[in-house]
Amino acid sequence: MKIAVTYENGQIFQHFGHCEAFKFYTAEDGQIQSAEIISAAGSGHGALAGFLKNNGADTLICGGIGGGARTALAEAGIRLYPGVSGDADQAVMALLQGNLNYDPDTTCSHHDGDHQCGEHNCADHHCGEDKHGCAGNH
Repeated sequence: MKIAVTYENGQIFQHFGHCEAFKFYTAEDGQIQSAEIISAAGSGHGALAGFLKNNGADTLICGGIGGGARTALAEAGIRLYPGVSGDADQAVMALLQGNLNYDPDTTCSHHDGDHQCGEHNCADHHCGEDKHGCAGNH
């Protein structure tokens, strides 16, 4: 099992589409075998599912995530655990022990008005840029 976590300073980063780094954990028999942090800078919303798949992830733990990203992850065969916050290492251990506290209905809710995550073309901006109210550091 290879678990990816949206990652910033040891914590679970709360906006999947603006995540600049992921921590990848390789786990066997309920134990973490190895972990590494890989930069995703420049990937953008639309490419992140492919980035995770190309790095061998079959599971993702994250905070908020939009509908378009959910669809891309499902198409890539990546199991999603959204709505998680706090320490990344602790979340992975909780998942492996079967007691991760997550919210399957969590969506990206930082947009104003009718505009929701996944409804804009993310190919025209990169992680950290402020587009459509999506600043990368919040």
